[in-house]
Amino acid sequence: MPENLLKGKKGIITGALDENSIAWQAALKAKEQGAKFVLTNAPIAMRMGAINELATACDTIVIPADATSVEDIEKLYDEAKEFLGGNFDFILHSIGMSPNVRKGRSYGDLNYDWVQKSYDVSAISFHKMLQIAEKKDILNEWGSVVALSYIAAQRSYPFYSDMSEAKAILESIARNYGQRYGLLKKVRVNTISQSPTKTTAGSGINGFDEFFDFADMMSPLGNASAEACAEYIITLFSDYTRMVTMQNLFHDGGYSFAGISQTIVDKYLTK
Repeated sequence: MPENLLKGKKGIITGALDENSIAWQAALKAKEQGAKFVLTNAPIAMRMGAINELATACDTIVIPADATSVEDIEKLYDEAKEFLGGNFDFILHSIGMSPNVRKGRSYGDLNYDWVQKSYDVSAISFHKMLQIAEKKDILNEWGSVVALSYIAAQRSYPFYSDMSEAKAILESIARNYGQRYGLLKKVRVNTISQSPTKTTAGSGINGFDEFFDFADMMSPLGNASAEACAEYIITLFSDYTRMVTMQNLFHDGGYSFAGISQTIVDKYLTK
């Protein structure tokens, strides 16, 4: 990758938990490419992870914020702007959580209060971050906002449960706000539909290991790693992708468009 793709750019990276997370790798790559940014996560997630170690490695600070809280996002933006010395060029939304998935509730037995929590944390928080950014006029022209999605937004994956709808909402917000923000300030808004990735959150899903192996065999290039996804995120923050917006971009080694693979046939279908 060329050097200093993000030289002079400033931003916010949400959701880094540990070295397995995509946001963690994105922060390291952003630092390598010359960006200055702040890190943020929900207070409860910060107690579970090692985000302060990442902040030290990236010469930055951590600002605790609950992305479902308008007041917390406003405070995050104000403090980040003060630390960075100006408005932002990029934001990474790497936030997702389903109490139903965590607690093993089947899709036919969802707790609806938890469903609302899934939507609020995993999708509506994205709209809140964009809306508050617009109202505060906190993003520079040609800025870039990226959120992490998954192919279950378009196709049925029983193990993904109500997170499927949450990701569908997330992608819809990217399209609608992408149009709005593009007209207002040339800000682009995209989602990345990543391969199954062995993050702390992903690995907690029932049957994840089996599906990870299946997707790896189906993908002509294999599953994309967290580090590879981070590199893709950096390109979307850079000026080389100025005309890309309102897209859901598959970063999955070709899995999303593969019908069947010979490896799958040989492993499961031949006698």
